[in-house]
Amino acid sequence: MLFGVFATHSPESCPINNENSKKVFMKLRENMEHEMKKYEINKIVEFYMSVLEHEWIIVIDAVHAHDIEKLCIDVGISSLSTVKIVPMNLYSDTLKKFEANQ
Repeated sequence: MLFGVFATHSPESCPINNENSKKVFMKLRENMEHEMKKYEINKIVEFYMSVLEHEWIIVIDAVHAHDIEKLCIDVGISSLSTVKIVPMNLYSDTLKKFEANQ
């Protein structure tokens, strides 16, 4: 199942402005790939960031949102940001469901 992880931080805790945050950020993808093996996380589909909005958007293929929550704690995302985990569907899959119900 796909999940969108929306992580928003303040300008003060932004890796651009905060050395501790920068240290976490520089190793974030590497640490996520290492730590996700402990949970039912299949892969990090993509990792986007909007610098001026101070938001990261990570698309993750996982079994449970709780595993993503644990991952965000383990790698330090939750120490920098407020995190929202949202289940997502591909447009094509949703379209198939609609077509099947006609």
